[in-house]
Amino acid sequence: MLTPRTASLPAVPVPLIEFTDGWLANRRLSAHTRAAYRRDVAQWLAWCADHDVEPLRASFLHVNAYARRLESTVDARTNRPLAPSSVARKLSALSSWYGFLHRVELVAANPVGAADRPRIARDHSATVGLTAGEVDALLAAAAREQGSTAARNRAIVALLADLGLRVGEVVALDLADLGDEQGHRTIRFTGKGAKPRRRALPPGAAAAVDAYLLVREPSGDGPLFRTLRGGRVDRHAVFRLVRRLAKEAGVPAWSRLSPHSLRHAFATSAREEGVPLEDVQDAMGHADPRTTRRYDRDRHNLDRDPAYTIWAARNRRGDWRRDTV
Repeated sequence: MLTPRTASLPAVPVPLIEFTDGWLANRRLSAHTRAAYRRDVAQWLAWCADHDVEPLRASFLHVNAYARRLESTVDARTNRPLAPSSVARKLSALSSWYGFLHRVELVAANPVGAADRPRIARDHSATVGLTAGEVDALLAAAAREQGSTAARNRAIVALLADLGLRVGEVVALDLADLGDEQGHRTIRFTGKGAKPRRRALPPGAAAAVDAYLLVREPSGDGPLFRTLRGGRVDRHAVFRLVRRLAKEAGVPAWSRLSPHSLRHAFATSAREEGVPLEDVQDAMGHADPRTTRRYDRDRHNLDRDPAYTIWAARNRRGDWRRDTV
């Protein structure tokens, strides 16, 4: 039971795991995000224990010291210090946790609110992108695969590339999420923020999924993408798959790619092909169009300057010439 703060903070706080459970229960989060936030809080609590800091009495000075520690931490995956965006995300999770504790009157204020957080440009993204040609090469590498998991792998990569889905959305798909609506092959899934989503399957992705269903063990329910033992394929397996296929395809940055690289490529390719920003935004499930623009790797291409479009339209009309002769 969460005990409200009355006159002063308790000398011995009630188990902090209860606070975390209560905080997460009040957020609409995917299982992956929930687990990440839980790790972020656990990491902070471990730092507090190592530095004799009472978490419920921590100040922004403690948070600043913790942030500097994070900035010098080497990421085991990249062998480089944590990116500013990763530090900012961890502190954001911690701020949300303390915000919850403040609302239930367990702390007097949120110590993260006044802390010095890394400044992240709104259009910044640390994800390594892919060109349209590199995506094509990766899909071709998947098409050349042989073996018991080849059809499954082709379907997974097709959904990542052709629909720009998040890896968590792909691995969470169940067989029952496939359907037919208004003449379209469709999938239904739960997007970020626990929002129900529906997308149409383009011909390539639909063909890849159908080919996989022909070899998938028959069943009317359960995960769409199964391991050879019948379990659900996890996100780590998809990370390894994308990097392996990219390496086989000769993509120079294969070792730094992630499934999210295909999501970025989807947004950039859609904009390059003239798809309106709002349609790309809807497809990707972004509440803010600025988020969609961040995914568009080609947004600073001078060829897309609207000045060219305005000039071409004026030139077609030709009226301005009569006034300048």
